[in-house]
Amino acid sequence: MDHEPFEQALAELRAWVREVAIPAEETVARDDEIPPALVADMRARGFFGWSIPTDYGGAGLATEQLARMNIEIAQAATTFRARAGTNTGIGAEGLVQDGTPAQKTRWLPRLASGELTSCLALTEPEAGSEATNVSTFARREGDHYVLDGRKAFITNAPIADLYTVIARTDPGSKGARGLSAFIVERSTPGLTPGPAYRKMGQEGSPVSEIVFEGCRVPAENLIGGEEGRGFGTVMKALNKQRINLAALCTGSAIRMLDESIRHAMARRQFGRPIAEFQLVQAMIADSQVDVHAARALVLETARRRDAGEDVTMEASICKLMASEAAGRVADRAVQVFGGSGYVGDYSCIERLYRDARLFRLYEGTSQIHQVHIARRTFEREAAR
Repeated sequence: MDHEPFEQALAELRAWVREVAIPAEETVARDDEIPPALVADMRARGFFGWSIPTDYGGAGLATEQLARMNIEIAQAATTFRARAGTNTGIGAEGLVQDGTPAQKTRWLPRLASGELTSCLALTEPEAGSEATNVSTFARREGDHYVLDGRKAFITNAPIADLYTVIARTDPGSKGARGLSAFIVERSTPGLTPGPAYRKMGQEGSPVSEIVFEGCRVPAENLIGGEEGRGFGTVMKALNKQRINLAALCTGSAIRMLDESIRHAMARRQFGRPIAEFQLVQAMIADSQVDVHAARALVLETARRRDAGEDVTMEASICKLMASEAAGRVADRAVQVFGGSGYVGDYSCIERLYRDARLFRLYEGTSQIHQVHIARRTFEREAAR
């Protein structure tokens, strides 16, 4: 998107977050659902198509532009970004990257408009951090594939219309070899989303299992039309998504820091605002450092990806650094608020703290990213 239209869209998003999304947070948390009218508003504003190419009805945002939009929308409760962000991230990115022209034409415009909600079905009970340990199997029968298996911890699974499913098509394969990616419609017989989990936080963002039992998927729904490319497809999506997720962490940290600053300036103890106490100032200062460092790292990495560089390691660094920083900011925010940071009746910090805890788990735990970063570091050194 050109500079001027983008800056206008960013300003409109910023206003929407403050005037619409944040005032609706308590309702969303109470009902564990974004109101349908608000979802319709998000669709009308184009939130579901930010990174889908303009040829297919999306905004075609570059990586840096998408990161800036994610930083803004994440200053409201995480569920708002999760509701639309899956379509602009892992739910649609496999099609954007590796879909056939026919597949893109069929699905991307409906994803961009928000008519369809998507999700990525990769994780399984035994394939979380070890993402290649996929046991969901797809066997070819004529002009269909038959899928059997179980996925777990899938964001949007209870409400998705379209699932990008990673399954093993080579029965003798192990690891990344032999994995393929499929587009599976919700109405497909043999696909059963489970009930939404009870979670620690992120109310309004439904997550569940998916069961495949004799699920017959047309062969034309094999992404790219070629078996064995599924892990490469999902990694392309995840490398971009890790930058998006780091932006999400950064936006959430900005919100919690802003709340802490306002509270410190208003809350009085011993006859003066607690913002005048040096130990409170230290927590605010450390949070400012975390926010500024995370934002700078995310935007630099996004620019490098837009320039065509391989940022596989850098995307992991972004996700690790920003999610850990958000966790530190969340903890300090509770400390600045004191008892009212622990009690949901007194502030939003209790809820935001719970929401932030997931950041260090999904899209790769912090420990998995540490291992990945170290491995890539040694690989680069060995290649010199």
